[in-house]
Amino acid sequence: MFGVGPGALDGGAAGVFGAGLGDSDGGAAGVFAAGPGVSGGGAGRAFAAVVGAGSGWGVAAGTAGLGREHRLVLTAVGPGGPETIEARAVVLATGARERPRPARLVPGTRPAGVYTTGELQQAVHLFGQGIGTRVVVVGAENVSYAAADTVRAAGAEVVALVTEHGRAQTGRARAQSARLRHGIPLLTRTTVAELLGHGRLSGVRVRHGDGRTTVLACDTVVFTGDFIPDHELARRGALALDPGTRGPAVDGALHTSRPGVFAAGNVLHAVEPAGTAAGEGARAAGAVLDFLAGSSWPGPGVPLTVEAPLSWIAPNRITPAGPPARYVLRTGVALTRPVLKVHQNGRLLYRERSGFGTVLPNRTLTLGARWTGLVDPEGGGVRVSVG
Repeated sequence: MFGVGPGALDGGAAGVFGAGLGDSDGGAAGVFAAGPGVSGGGAGRAFAAVVGAGSGWGVAAGTAGLGREHRLVLTAVGPGGPETIEARAVVLATGARERPRPARLVPGTRPAGVYTTGELQQAVHLFGQGIGTRVVVVGAENVSYAAADTVRAAGAEVVALVTEHGRAQTGRARAQSARLRHGIPLLTRTTVAELLGHGRLSGVRVRHGDGRTTVLACDTVVFTGDFIPDHELARRGALALDPGTRGPAVDGALHTSRPGVFAAGNVLHAVEPAGTAAGEGARAAGAVLDFLAGSSWPGPGVPLTVEAPLSWIAPNRITPAGPPARYVLRTGVALTRPVLKVHQNGRLLYRERSGFGTVLPNRTLTLGARWTGLVDPEGGGVRVSVG
């Protein structure tokens, strides 16, 4: 079994944990870090430490590619040069990444001083570089507040947090601490309209919900959140991608559309905590052992999709392999005590009221899986909606 990870966020937890359990069949197990190092967040680093100390493990750093041929062949380039690896099973755990300024189509000049959270943290904590003195943070979710903490640790001022949503998408205590203790303004229902400055960023033009525009004077801007699964290996390997998550489509046992290839962690859903990714790595490892022992690969199964204002659900295929412990979802708008309804061809299969008082965008929403036994394998797609 061969695990490919970690990615930008928490993919290491799923990949390393999955490969660790996969080694229990007596065969060789390996982890390939697709990136500059094995450091996919705190959990990824902890699991990587176990990898380095364990027997039968191979740890490499560099880049990898999954071929389209029938065999599972990984082409890897690392410190030792190019290498071709043939595996009986592969677990993709490449994590997720933030979309940078170009992918967000933010107009304006191209000055210095434009970062993502990952670039900011590397500049401050890894390279000890200066980042400017006045910083605008785009976003108001957990990672945005982490970026604000990094800015303050670097001795710079956070001019404002800017979010298109109506409130912060983090814990109330954290949001209040930033506003009251550290004096950081939160501009809600506000978007970035333009970057200004030549040579170095001089300001960010923002557009408020009522149409007004304002220029925030700053020399640095940090684009946070807006995560997307790091799905390049999956795409190059011709795996089916889910249109909602934009990661590999998987069933409850984390089988992808390609026999022998599993996926786990934030490559499936951008993003969930490291504990969730590690749990999926463990589930994928169990499925790998079953596969190596001779269990058949399931067919494409019944697609599972969501209706607006929900954004996506994972896993997103229903097969005889069984359901996950719970499904994870996202909403595009704030919901108060939402009731989730599961339908197939107009037939109500299940309803569940969320245990959270208010569910926010960029925060976890879950759905139980007890209803999956009611799904008709020949009855068409299953949809989840808010009642």
